[in-house]
Amino acid sequence: MTGQKLPVAIVGGLHADARRAVVERLLRAVPGSIALHHDLAGAAAKGTVRRTVRDTLGVRDEGEAPLVDDCACCALREDLVPELVRLADGGSTRLAIVELWDSVEPRAMAEVVAARHAHLRLTSVITAVDPALLLPCLGNGDDLADVGLAAAASDRRTVADTWARQLEYAPVLAIVDEGEADDEDRALLAQLHPTARHIPYESGELAEASLAGFDVEAAAARQHPACALLPQDADDAGVGTYVWHRTRPFHPGRLYEALEDLCCAAARSRGRFWLADRPDTLLAWDAAGGALCVESAGPWLAALPDAAWEMVPPVRRAAAALDWHPEHGDCCQHLVFTSPGLDRDGLSALLDSCLLTDAEYAAGRDSWKLLPPAFDAFLEV
Repeated sequence: MTGQKLPVAIVGGLHADARRAVVERLLRAVPGSIALHHDLAGAAAKGTVRRTVRDTLGVRDEGEAPLVDDCACCALREDLVPELVRLADGGSTRLAIVELWDSVEPRAMAEVVAARHAHLRLTSVITAVDPALLLPCLGNGDDLADVGLAAAASDRRTVADTWARQLEYAPVLAIVDEGEADDEDRALLAQLHPTARHIPYESGELAEASLAGFDVEAAAARQHPACALLPQDADDAGVGTYVWHRTRPFHPGRLYEALEDLCCAAARSRGRFWLADRPDTLLAWDAAGGALCVESAGPWLAALPDAAWEMVPPVRRAAAALDWHPEHGDCCQHLVFTSPGLDRDGLSALLDSCLLTDAEYAAGRDSWKLLPPAFDAFLEV
């Protein structure tokens, strides 16, 4: 392999037993493969991250990397690439399998690996899933710090939102189903990430998928609120996905008052939305485990001057075209809720009640901007 780029497969997920089973399967299925794992448990107390390099015969090498800025994930990034480059220079490794620690999200690691074009070739991102644990993780609103899974002192993520991002970023889900999952669990998994390839971890397809190739730019676009490929309406085995789409903006105060009910109405909800007092700002909605994250995702395309459109990626323009309204352009509400026992009618009625009334809408944008702001705390204004 000397002179060639080293294929790298990233395997992540909060389901640690499932993740380890997937890595072991790949080690056996791809001759000449090596697995690297950085253990972040106890990193804060020890001041170091533990690195293990192994193959089918067992551990080949162990070492430690110091924390960087009190951040275990930062230490992982600093230590991972040199280890991968060393394997690439050795010339005998057919596939490097990066087994992420429990709460490490694959996107950051994928972009780090992909940036090293001279030595490394990212060939897959795989999330290991035990379907029986899907809903318990998705409904767990505990902070990672409270369950010993924080990657830094400043880590404020929850179990649920971390798991949702791990699940939805990967184009391949390796399924480790030991018979404890039921039809509801499998339906929930299918609806949360309908475009993913679901591969039983013992299947020969897993090795093929690990070498298939991965496009980090396309993956990032799939996650961007403005052009995310959101799930479609579905109903199976008691699990429903409801897509709510409207063109009228939200009244900020009424939406804020409804947030608790909306966040608890579904195991997972996400999408983009439009507030009347911020009519030019595309806002991202991301909720899991009963907690909501709202962030600004920049301007709607309708708010940009025509000259700026040439700088907008084609995938963003295509997404805007699908939602285009003759008066508002791409400004819209596009929220998707997925959950067992979903109350579609109740959700629709609650969301509709948060929109501007006919009189408020008719007053126009200048009047909308004078409405009392309610989301400043979310947006740190």
